[in-house]
Amino acid sequence: MIQGHCLSLVVLKRTGSKNMKLRGHTDNIRALLIDSTGRYCLSGSSDSMIRLWDLGQQRCVHSYAVHTDSVWALASTPSFGHVYSGGRDQSVYLTDLSTRESVLLCTNEHPILQLSLQDDTIWVATTDSSVYGWPAEGQTPQKVFQKGGSFLAGNLSFSRARASLEGSAPVPVYKEPSFTIPGVPAIVQHEIMNNRRHVLTKDTVGSVKLWEITRGAVIEDFGKVSFDDKKKELFEMVSIPAWFTMDARLGCLSVHLDTPQCFSAEIYAVDLNVTGAQEDLKINLAHETLRGLLVHWSKRRPKPGPHSLSNGDSSIGKDVSLKNLPHPRSDVDDGSENHANNVLPSFEFSTVSPPSIITESSSGGPWRKRITDLDGTEDDLPWWCVDCAENGRFPKENTKCGFYLHPAEGSPAPNITQGKLSAPRILRVLKVANYVVEKLVLEKPLDGSPDSTFAMGLTSGTSALDSSSRLGLKPWQKLKPSVEILCNNQVLSPEMSLATVRTYIWKKPEDLILNYRVVQSR
Repeated sequence: MIQGHCLSLVVLKRTGSKNMKLRGHTDNIRALLIDSTGRYCLSGSSDSMIRLWDLGQQRCVHSYAVHTDSVWALASTPSFGHVYSGGRDQSVYLTDLSTRESVLLCTNEHPILQLSLQDDTIWVATTDSSVYGWPAEGQTPQKVFQKGGSFLAGNLSFSRARASLEGSAPVPVYKEPSFTIPGVPAIVQHEIMNNRRHVLTKDTVGSVKLWEITRGAVIEDFGKVSFDDKKKELFEMVSIPAWFTMDARLGCLSVHLDTPQCFSAEIYAVDLNVTGAQEDLKINLAHETLRGLLVHWSKRRPKPGPHSLSNGDSSIGKDVSLKNLPHPRSDVDDGSENHANNVLPSFEFSTVSPPSIITESSSGGPWRKRITDLDGTEDDLPWWCVDCAENGRFPKENTKCGFYLHPAEGSPAPNITQGKLSAPRILRVLKVANYVVEKLVLEKPLDGSPDSTFAMGLTSGTSALDSSSRLGLKPWQKLKPSVEILCNNQVLSPEMSLATVRTYIWKKPEDLILNYRVVQSR
């Protein structure tokens, strides 16, 4: 057990346990090796030192100053006579533990995270995503020292750093690796875009890409450009609730969904270019994403037979258990209106490079499978995911936005509302304007005379008047006004949603206040 820069070894015996603390390092310990007999232990530390410990005597036997920065990885020969070490200084050293002779085996372009000795090859993993195999002479390490360039390891860390500053740094024995296992460049920077469907990333080679999360695919590769400049260029003034969280700790994008928060984001189907979709059809992003992720699981899932519910069978994983889940009807959206039989194009995941699902089993341990490997027998999928994908049911978050609608200052338009209104957060300003127009057309004119309608900017055509007369409308109902919606004295774009107005224009925690005014039609 490592505690800061102190080794705490717990030795278990039949009579009990004994704690052993070994002190010597001046910074955090990053790597440990114990020999096959359990007597000796090697430690590498952020203080750039390697120490050899005699656990029986509970003391440090030797200290080796070969690195100029933190030591992050150690690997020894089978006899525990030599050690390979690497770390933040991007170098791999071979050191004879008895003679203290050391040699720079190779250098890398990135800090070294792990070392593994296999026969005569030392495999090196760095912060780069590729793995490199270097000659190591693991069976006869003396051959490496015969190539020259060795030096005597000091026992004080500053001695090695001083030698490096004085220009006496050793020359690596090997210039190129024997083997390279190329890896995909790891993602080192990411930014979730405002539409909550796209994510901008930058990888270890400097390539900037735009991902579509709902399909798990790169939709545009910008190459080696400025990440910040591209982020500013792609900025959209839209406001969508945060329905997922994300990290890139593994070098790839990991998306986390938690109920009920993940079901808070909706979007109009027309914005996803859904063919034949009605103008008001709303799509829940998490719902459709889960359907896309579990489409292979759903197709392969065994269907219950006609007698599967007999004899009181209600085992976990069967349809009956999902349907009987405790959901109040008012809190559950059964998806009957928006539920499609097929996965929408914007939520189709690749089968060539499919994403993986990571979740916990009923026993508490995590498991991971690619979505194309799901065979329908997995009973450890969270019930809310299954209920959503199979039955189109999910907790319905409050997606409403309260607002007040008043005439703009100085406008002759009448007040058409008496209190607070409520509408979906994704409702466009255009819909609010249409609502105002509809109310104004049905209301009486300002002074009770049909002739005064021109003062409000009402426009009409002959055909409109004729058709209105045939419908039996009042004179003031024959004319259609042109309306502008404002917030904080700023004219709003008809394409803006109420959520966008609240986030970027209103900028207050109180209920939104919108104003309207009638303008002359162009």
